[in-house]
Amino acid sequence: MTTLIAAKDSSSIEDAENIRKACKGFGTDEAVLISILAHRNVAQKKLVRMAYEELYQEDLIQQFKSELSGSFERAICNWTMDPAERDAAFINEALKKETPDYKVIIEIACTRTSEEFLAAKRSYQFQYKHCLEEDVASKTIGDFRRLLVVVTSAYRYDGDEFDENLAHSEANILHQVIENKAFNNDEIIRILCTRSKKQLCSTFIAFRNMYGTTITKGLSTDHPNDEYMEALRTVIRCIKNPRRYLAKVLYYALNDLIAEEHALSRVIISRAEKDLNEINDLYFQRNGITLDSSVAKKTSGNYMNFLLALLGNN
Repeated sequence: MTTLIAAKDSSSIEDAENIRKACKGFGTDEAVLISILAHRNVAQKKLVRMAYEELYQEDLIQQFKSELSGSFERAICNWTMDPAERDAAFINEALKKETPDYKVIIEIACTRTSEEFLAAKRSYQFQYKHCLEEDVASKTIGDFRRLLVVVTSAYRYDGDEFDENLAHSEANILHQVIENKAFNNDEIIRILCTRSKKQLCSTFIAFRNMYGTTITKGLSTDHPNDEYMEALRTVIRCIKNPRRYLAKVLYYALNDLIAEEHALSRVIISRAEKDLNEINDLYFQRNGITLDSSVAKKTSGNYMNFLLALLGNN
């Protein structure tokens, strides 16, 4: 369930005009920007951005980049973007790091619907003049490259149907791979990266019922820094229970804001119009404190006010 409290009757032209006034006065009135943008859904934001460009011949996001700074500027800009454009920007940023942040790529590939991820890939190609798979392949090597290229190439079936017999058969295949420690076997990549999410969840349940352990435990390794093995487990966690995975991402981000601050805003912004309430519930169950309270405790200023607004607090 969404945490976003969107205005029911808003005028995109009035919003654009009020944003212009907030940006062009004596200093920027960040409170006005929050009061408008934190209460507009994706369709409303698109209209505001179009109205702003038509009225002032300037892109709204570029206006924000020239007026704002720091975490607040980043959060406002990302929130104002179209979701596909935003996901493409997240992926590009992850790939540009000295050590590419593959978890961001897997998170987006495996927690979005097939249509949402396809739209992100199209936006990536439009913005950066490369296909995503090409850039992923250029930044990785070996088994890790094989896994990420297939993950980013997949277009999974999104329906609810699944085959229980196939689930048992593929649970057995995965068990044999794990027993033989043949973790780079083509079969494990084929199954995890091409089957529908419903089919894979059925396979994970079958694996646990048949062998008395979870598949992620079976894929544990004596080498915790093994990038390929950790990527396999991340794919499974994102598919098996994406909300639980994202609740953990938020927990780690709030406990290491220097390294993970971008993860905090990425998850809140990406899920505010989807299922952030359910993620908040899981966060509370895990940590005994609400996400709202953690954000209020660990962040400050306009950045805090904006995130709390997206969480439905004002």
